[in-house]
Amino acid sequence: MFERLREDISSVFHRDPAARTTYEVITTYPGLHAIMLHRLAHGLWRRGFPWFARLMSAFSRWFTGIEIHPGAKIGRRFFIDHGMGVVIGETAEIGDDCTLYHGVTLGGTSWNKGKRHPTLGDGVVIGAGAKVLGPILIGSGARVGSNAVVTKAIPDDATAIGIPARIIKKAGDKQEKSRQEMAEKLGFDAYGETTDMPDPIARSIHSLLDHLHAMDKKINGMCGALEALGSDYCSQDLPKLMSEDFEAVDDSCCSILASDPSPSTESASATKVEAEPG
Repeated sequence: MFERLREDISSVFHRDPAARTTYEVITTYPGLHAIMLHRLAHGLWRRGFPWFARLMSAFSRWFTGIEIHPGAKIGRRFFIDHGMGVVIGETAEIGDDCTLYHGVTLGGTSWNKGKRHPTLGDGVVIGAGAKVLGPILIGSGARVGSNAVVTKAIPDDATAIGIPARIIKKAGDKQEKSRQEMAEKLGFDAYGETTDMPDPIARSIHSLLDHLHAMDKKINGMCGALEALGSDYCSQDLPKLMSEDFEAVDDSCCSILASDPSPSTESASATKVEAEPG
């Protein structure tokens, strides 16, 4: 028991730079208090004293603002930051080294008995206000963005955001490089939003750049064949791309950046357009 308590205190220092001393953590961190009380309540629950377990759980909710059903299974070094409004259901299972922020719900979608709450793998981080609902598996190392609503399983090391939550798949280095080269060739910056922005405009632009890159390779091949036959057709300049041609795209991206609440937009800049030869 004391070993678990030392681990819980240590996890606070590892994940909260505001923590100064052990005494401060023990006396002022409601997340730690909720975990300590839950371990006692869970022990009573397992030993066949459900009423006393629920009573301790109710006291913990009143004292900390965090509601953890005594039947929930929680691993080692679990950290709840701030904590107010966190709800963890009866059949929820949480692995080691997980982190939850305030307003998170690990809830159910059914009134039937049995497994109805999520299972979290090791090292999962769930952002403030997120709702993870149903008997789904959140893979180890996964991240859930703030205010996301997750109703489907998330694989290991993936990031899910939005309502309903969708998984962000970061492009590989080779694909990312080809997109950037095509964007520079067209004369505008498609990455003003950051490369993993989850808005539909960015995804559409990325798809267009991938398609244009493939077309560009084919055209270069055909031009090479024509030049070998003595044609100078491909030596002609392409029409210039003017900045006003991209004003609508620029305005759309700016409006999305202004309204998107995800953390990745805080450092994002508006899409910029430059006129260059094609």
